[in-house]
Amino acid sequence: MITNEPSTEQTPLPTEAAGLPEQRFNEPPQPVSTPEAARTLPWIELLMAILTWFASVALLIFVPVIVALPYFIYVWRTRGLPNAEALANDKTFLFISIVGIVPTHLLTLAVIWLVVTQGRKRPFWKTIGFEWPESVGPFAGTAACLLISIALLMVGAFVTWIWGGGKTQLDLLVESSIPARLATAFVAVFTAPLVEELIYRGVLYSAIERTLGTAVAVIAVSALFAGVHVFQYVNNLAVITVITLLSITLTLVRAYSGKVLPSFVIHLIFNGVQSVIIALSPFFGWGS
Repeated sequence: MITNEPSTEQTPLPTEAAGLPEQRFNEPPQPVSTPEAARTLPWIELLMAILTWFASVALLIFVPVIVALPYFIYVWRTRGLPNAEALANDKTFLFISIVGIVPTHLLTLAVIWLVVTQGRKRPFWKTIGFEWPESVGPFAGTAACLLISIALLMVGAFVTWIWGGGKTQLDLLVESSIPARLATAFVAVFTAPLVEELIYRGVLYSAIERTLGTAVAVIAVSALFAGVHVFQYVNNLAVITVITLLSITLTLVRAYSGKVLPSFVIHLIFNGVQSVIIALSPFFGWGS
């Protein structure tokens, strides 16, 4: 018997008929994944991370010099060509060199942003992991970071008290003038912890971990971070030990939590306490 009722059967979509997964409306096509691409991509990310780290070191070397160059030219024209000893004792030159770290960190942050977002294709903070782990809330996470920071400061104070050591280049720089002291404290709190954690425990650690594993990432990042700071404390084994311990702790926290934010908070508290001491010591006679 023939009826005029419409058929309930639906014509399959082309993707369904071909046995392909249905694509969502307006969803961009996904790139084809191949075993070769899966093996190559982590190494490309590692190369980009290493180049980003090199760029950060180069900026740290050259940008403060460029910032201080106008003052150098002024001194040259008014007093004659200064030698290295004269510049090392020039309070204005030292202060300008410290201030030059601020644009250095801002430029480094711009480079990190470009690499992480791939030119605004990915969200920055989410991609780099600047958040608390899902299992830890902000209150509990901050409390844990505070305890770790206090422990590091206590161990650092004990090591310094036991071993002592001469004044480092950073000590001489800080003690050159009150403006230099305050500028150092500002950089140590407001720019250094963020930029250093993003470059070391963010970009560099993530790339090394995906490519070579967690153990290699922890060792490599800890060594690089401590090594960059060694020249500031080259004649003080106690301070080098403390910086190395800080580096290892921050990297282990990054490995354990899977996120960058906890390491940043620890770094911020650690630097913050030291910066308060640096800024207030001339007024209270601390360390004299």
